[in-house]
Amino acid sequence: MIYQWDGLAMVPMPRFQQKCDDQFVVGELYNLEIKEDRSANSHKQYFAAVREYWVNLPELIEDNFPTDEHLRKWALIKCGYYDERSMVASSKAEALRIASFVKPSDDFAIVTVNECVVQVFTAKSQSLKAMGKREFQASKQAVLDFLEALVMGQAA
Repeated sequence: MIYQWDGLAMVPMPRFQQKCDDQFVVGELYNLEIKEDRSANSHKQYFAAVREYWVNLPELIEDNFPTDEHLRKWALIKCGYYDERSMVASSKAEALRIASFVKPSDDFAIVTVNECVVQVFTAKSQSLKAMGKREFQASKQAVLDFLEALVMGQAA
């Protein structure tokens, strides 16, 4: 919902009035959180830069990333922007079977096995809904810095 400051209070824009009436109780206290919108230009620039890094990948690793999307999601995980799921298997052999079953279900996931533990790392979504302006900017900068180092031969 969008509100306008009138000098005394945050007043909902007319088109959101009914939704406010349905959702809020008069006299109750509510926290108001500022949501900063992301720049469409920043978003476009980021994806264009990732594509440019993908095009310029060193030959030794270019086959690991069939698309720029594979590269972006891998870089997000490497930079710490991931969700993790872990499962403890009854044996290392079972863990390896689980990992081989899980991997094909997500082309972008990184699946690791350490003894009996299977870990699945998936990149955090950078969609407008999933990631606010500040987190997007931080993840964008981290990924671009990482990819620059990768292309220049300074990252693994």
